[in-house]
Amino acid sequence: MVERLARRGLRDARVLAALEAVPRHWLVPEVLHGQAYRDHALPIGDGQTISAPSTVAAMSEALALRGSESVLEIGTGSSYQAAVLGLLAERVVSIERLPRLAAAARRALDRLGIRNVVVHLGDGSVGRLADAPYDAIVVTAGAPGLPQPLLAQLAPGGRLVAPVGPRGAQRLMRVWRQTEGGFRTEELGPCRFVDLVGRHGWAA
Repeated sequence: MVERLARRGLRDARVLAALEAVPRHWLVPEVLHGQAYRDHALPIGDGQTISAPSTVAAMSEALALRGSESVLEIGTGSSYQAAVLGLLAERVVSIERLPRLAAAARRALDRLGIRNVVVHLGDGSVGRLADAPYDAIVVTAGAPGLPQPLLAQLAPGGRLVAPVGPRGAQRLMRVWRQTEGGFRTEELGPCRFVDLVGRHGWAA
């Protein structure tokens, strides 16, 4: 799987190593173990999915992590992206709105031995002000627009990666918070994600 991603253009050696280190088959239902290393999303219950490896790779690479960062993840889901981030950053705060998935994610991260990721139950669209500011924020669900509370919790020089736009026509966006104030936005390409449900996302 990692070799395929490298051939497709993934160049960040740290991201490649993190993807290689996380056993994706541990994070999907047993009946789907045979598909765990194919490059597509898989259902994990409650209408949610584990993102395709190439999606996790692209979002992780776009954050440009070097190892000392504090990261906020919105949408823990299976904990696949959280686990990868835990190997790339100093500290990860992850928010999941569904109790069953939050509990399963905590167990999975413990099994993986990843101790620097904390999973909170709550509305990810409002972020987590108690631990802000964050050097990087990644949103693993599609929002109709960039959630303003997340932008406010981004540290100067920080970057946010999120899928934004109408259902079925989302674009992956990277937002840099300028040190002197203001934001710079870059479009990374089309994507498809489950909905970001919450006060600053889609209605449940």
